[in-house]
Amino acid sequence: MMKVFRKKRGQKGFTLIELMIVIAIIGILAAIAIPQFSAFRQRGYNTAAKTDVKNAYTSSQAYFSDYPSDTIASIANIQNATYGFNPTANVTTTAAGTISTLTVTSTHTASAPAVVYTATAAGVITP
Repeated sequence: MMKVFRKKRGQKGFTLIELMIVIAIIGILAAIAIPQFSAFRQRGYNTAAKTDVKNAYTSSQAYFSDYPSDTIASIANIQNATYGFNPTANVTTTAAGTISTLTVTSTHTASAPAVVYTATAAGVITP
């Protein structure tokens, strides 16, 4: 004859079935959340790179308002307190050209696949 295990009065705890259901629910939630977390990180990396290209372009325009006939040879020309460009950590930004041939590019080093944002002399940012 099979004995049926029942809780005695005052006995506390969870059954094995209850614990397995909780573990299954946690597993389902983790399977949904982990890919979403990766997508959120990727969007954050791309936003940081796009923000840096916008800020570098704006600082370049401020530089050219002071030196209209000069050439920006590197990002160091605009990376100071006068023109206000402060690059974000892990974002590689380059700037080169004259007021009419300016090209600013920016990409995040942790972005996979790497997305390169480019600002032209007209201020058009791609992609």
